[in-house]
Amino acid sequence: MKPRVLFVSRTRYRLPLDPPVARKWDALEAELDLRVLATGDGGDNRFHLIRARSPAFYVSLPLHVARELRAFKPSVIVAQSPYEAGAALVGRAFARVPARVLLEVHGDWDTATRYYGSPLRRLLEPVSRTIARFAVRRADAVRTVSPFTSALVRRVGVEPAATFTTYSDIAAFTAAPPVPVPVVQRALFVGVLERYKNVHALADAWRRVVSQLPAATLHIVGSGRERAVVERLVGDLPGRVEWDARLPSAGVAVALDRAAVLVLPSFSEGLPRVAMEAFARGRGVVGARAGGIPDIVEDGVSGLLVPVDDAEALADALVRVLSEPGLAQSLGAGALAARVRWLQSPEQFATHMRDLVDEMQR
Repeated sequence: MKPRVLFVSRTRYRLPLDPPVARKWDALEAELDLRVLATGDGGDNRFHLIRARSPAFYVSLPLHVARELRAFKPSVIVAQSPYEAGAALVGRAFARVPARVLLEVHGDWDTATRYYGSPLRRLLEPVSRTIARFAVRRADAVRTVSPFTSALVRRVGVEPAATFTTYSDIAAFTAAPPVPVPVVQRALFVGVLERYKNVHALADAWRRVVSQLPAATLHIVGSGRERAVVERLVGDLPGRVEWDARLPSAGVAVALDRAAVLVLPSFSEGLPRVAMEAFARGRGVVGARAGGIPDIVEDGVSGLLVPVDDAEALADALVRVLSEPGLAQSLGAGALAARVRWLQSPEQFATHMRDLVDEMQR
């Protein structure tokens, strides 16, 4: 019999699922008898969706978990982060159902209030940090996604039960063979315009780049609270900065093909999916030595790594890559060779999850 598993996350879903998302859950359903408790409108037999947003979501989550435990009676709860895991632990106590809690760590919980969302969230940092550490220590098992996240868990005295990446659909980036790195002074940034992406350092660095390479172009793809930084950059450097608030995955693949390198200046990352997408198209990465970026990007082989929040060093690295076509092509080749290490099919991911759930029930 397939083990019964409740997945709990703050992810917002739209039903019916888009094909890339459906592939993940269909593969998991082939291995597990599952139910998903998340956010969104509507629902079906698999997805029970809550309309509330953070922080109301987390306040009400223990009661929703308790209700699902009584009705569904799973043997394992998979929590997407320490915050969902904390709610699951409380909900389990309410329901008095002996489900085991599997906590997933995708990034640094200490940065959740510091670099994400409104600056007012930083006032919650002492509370959120305490909850996260409590959940990591009290969960029945912890799954990490990279050496960086494993180190975070070990720092609080817990050994990960397993480490493997989450399935990400990158079909748009593997549908066609990679094209050679063009001889062009063009860099690409893809990501939400939020504090943790360090858009300020990117803007500062690009002004320095253009002062040395007047023909260089930065293509930015993304939107968010820091959009004013990008608006000023576009206004200050007309013709040297292009900006698309949104692009479909196929459009991002084309943008990667047109660029010589991807730039990733983040303060914090778990395991950056955009770096995997760049690798799939054979593009190197100039990134900060932060979070999980060094887990993916090998300095001098598949990219160049610079100190965190150092705009001058970031600019120097970009100037090197954009002014030396041979270096950009070498990094692109290294990225292409490394891509297999980070990519897995939905079926492989589902098999890993089944093995871990089985191990927890022994």
